[in-house]
Amino acid sequence: MSAAATNSRMTLPPLPKSVAPLPPIQKRTTSHGTAHDLWKHFQERPLDAIFRPKSVALIGASEKEGSVGRTILWNLLSSPFGGTIYPVNNNPRNPHKSIFGIKSYQRMQEIPEQDPIDLAIIAVPARVVKSVMQDCVEVGVKGAIIISAGFKETGEEGAKLEKEILDIARRGHIRVVGPNCLGVMNPIGGLNATFATHIAKPGNVAFISQSG
Repeated sequence: MSAAATNSRMTLPPLPKSVAPLPPIQKRTTSHGTAHDLWKHFQERPLDAIFRPKSVALIGASEKEGSVGRTILWNLLSSPFGGTIYPVNNNPRNPHKSIFGIKSYQRMQEIPEQDPIDLAIIAVPARVVKSVMQDCVEVGVKGAIIISAGFKETGEEGAKLEKEILDIARRGHIRVVGPNCLGVMNPIGGLNATFATHIAKPGNVAFISQSG
């Protein structure tokens, strides 16, 4: 037999005289603040101000037959979104204290402070939109839909005005749809903030269109 086959006992290497201590176990920490902030972010859902508003101010509301302001107001009244509607008409020639039987206001600042406005729908001439957006910032509006046309689609001056309006909205942390748009529908929530003749049927399809 070979020497390797006859040697049935293995010799182990000698143990070291000293063993280095294990490093201390680090205590696991969690950042509750970060998790809380993230959860708060998802709870807030800032686009709810546009798609699920609890209160809507329509600037440019009117009873004038065929006007955009009349059509949008009628659509809001006819849709079951369940929120409060505040018609606003700053035309000094408008003698009405109410529109379709609803108390109207000349400016959003006249709306009671205890009634915060989630969504402002702006349907006034382009030259007036800038001051309306400043009013939106002042009263703490969260979202705005600018129906009005006459901005960058008209040329350099219109593009400049549009940028100024969006800069005001950014400073006030207002989410904006528009300008020069049809508006926003949420058939599931019953919101028809457009000048379309009918609201779409509820379903599982979201439709986004850019035109103008």
